[in-house]
Amino acid sequence: MVVVSSGRMSVARAQETGMGHDTIPLLFADTARVGELQQADTLKRPAITDALLFKPNSRRSVLFSAVFPGLGQIYNRKYWKLPLVYGGYMGFIYAVTWNNRNYQDYSQAYFDLSKEDPDNPDSWHESWLSFVPAGREPADYLKDANFKSRLKNGRDFYRRYRDLSIILTIGWYFICMADAYVDAQLFDFDISPDLSLRIEPVISPATRHTVSLYGLSCNFSF
Repeated sequence: MVVVSSGRMSVARAQETGMGHDTIPLLFADTARVGELQQADTLKRPAITDALLFKPNSRRSVLFSAVFPGLGQIYNRKYWKLPLVYGGYMGFIYAVTWNNRNYQDYSQAYFDLSKEDPDNPDSWHESWLSFVPAGREPADYLKDANFKSRLKNGRDFYRRYRDLSIILTIGWYFICMADAYVDAQLFDFDISPDLSLRIEPVISPATRHTVSLYGLSCNFSF
């Protein structure tokens, strides 16, 4: 037997007594190459399988969102929603703090003005003096009913919007929880790429009881 081997192909020739020559080509794949392909396939398969088989649990998503805002969206792998979630919280929290700060200023000014002693200017509080227009005498506003009313109205105004901002912040908290729940429920909702809207003219011929009609027909394909 004579064996000639070259690279990835080996040819064996065998001669038997009383018979002709038979040539049998034997093809062997490169052992190193086979190992590389198997290793690459082993590395890629879990990631692809995990991406295809991932299905978020709606209850767990709501729980995560309740424990920490935005965690439900992270669990659902909807990372693009995080700027919306935290942006909403930042806006509402800023509104709460800004309105509360103004409420405290007006409330303190109204409270201090109500108990000031007109005969002792040195004891007057800066809380209401800061609301007196520049160049005007504070004594003129000490017993001014309109000035006192403006302070009271400002206090009530900012208190109302502070409370409203708190309610909206709580509402945003529950909206984010609802979004995480719905997102988990519709995670594997199949949206066909063939979804389309077709608009066609429609002509209805006249009959004994109706006149001819002309219109448009809207057809959804999915």
